[in-house]
Amino acid sequence: MQPSRLALDLGAPPEVPEEAIAAAAALLRGGWLHRYGETLGDSSDAALLEEEFAAALGARYCVGVNSCGSAMFLALLGSGVRPGDRVLMNGFTLSPVPGAIAHAGAEPVIVEVTQDLVIDLDDLARQARASGARHLLLSHMRGHIADMDRLMTLCDELGMSVIEDCAHTMGARWAGRPTGRFGRAGCFSLQSYKHVNAGEGGLLVTDDEDLAARAILASGSYMLYGQHRARPSKEVFARWKDLTPNFSLRLSSLAAAVARPQLRLLAERARVWSDRHARLAALLGAIPGIRLPHRPQQEEHVQSSIQFAAPGLDPERFRRFLAGCRARGVFLKWFGAEAAEGYTSAPRHWRYLRDARTPPHTEAILATLCDMRIPLSLPAEACGSIAAIVAEELEAAQRP
Repeated sequence: MQPSRLALDLGAPPEVPEEAIAAAAALLRGGWLHRYGETLGDSSDAALLEEEFAAALGARYCVGVNSCGSAMFLALLGSGVRPGDRVLMNGFTLSPVPGAIAHAGAEPVIVEVTQDLVIDLDDLARQARASGARHLLLSHMRGHIADMDRLMTLCDELGMSVIEDCAHTMGARWAGRPTGRFGRAGCFSLQSYKHVNAGEGGLLVTDDEDLAARAILASGSYMLYGQHRARPSKEVFARWKDLTPNFSLRLSSLAAAVARPQLRLLAERARVWSDRHARLAALLGAIPGIRLPHRPQQEEHVQSSIQFAAPGLDPERFRRFLAGCRARGVFLKWFGAEAAEGYTSAPRHWRYLRDARTPPHTEAILATLCDMRIPLSLPAEACGSIAAIVAEELEAAQRP
């Protein structure tokens, strides 16, 4: 008998609601796709999205750009990172994080992660002291949030600024406080596979007036920065407008028009994702040979993916396990692969780094780490089918 196959696309992005489609169509008919214009004023969809997102997070300022990677780059520049500076980052993340550091002309310093997929605070302290780095670009990778109280206390003691990569944590909180509101700036993604699907785009939030003004100018506002609504005063721009290069990283009004209606859907999307993640975690965690990361009580996550380890498999058996799952419709990604694949990579794949290697403890964790998307369209009853396929293929891979 043929083994069962999952008849779902686990890579399906969140649907774009009809309200967003109508808003995009209206914008296309009018032709105002660029966010600025001498006669446009401050009512563009981009300016309104920034204002709405800042209010939702309780931030003073929000700057829309063309990607979360660009938001991180601008946040680093606005925090005073200069070419040649060292910037700390956790070793479990995606390539736009070291890319943003490289874009700023700085040097990434890779910090170990724990078995629970968050930054290792002991190694962070060691690496900060050894490297002299004064900036941390913290990735809440795949929605896993470190103990932010301990982390911020440590960084304050070390005199280190924190930029948060919140590409996977829009709507998530630590002890009731939104991610992106702990460090000097928080950077969010509007890419199709994230919590709000605008195709592409990024949002930078901060309470730092100089960082915000520099980010608006560097993103490519020309002298039309007054058309932003969640912005600093003109006096702040006067300090920076002739000193800041234009990198043309603007958010388009079309992406903003698609994104705005989805902000109102975040709570319901979070409810669905949390339900599916909880079901999958319970089922997968019951399979012998599978380990899931511990999630602390203070962490209010919004998981659009799930991660688990199969630590008993050697590389050859692990490849057989992945191939068996993928052949049956359960597409698992692997951070321990020899070469970067799709969106997935590890520090040893980033050969442009001066020291392109994955720290040893992180390397051992990634060697057997699986990663699976949780689409919003996943029916609750399909969680059992996914777990059954994983269990059967794991058992098959373990056979001699």
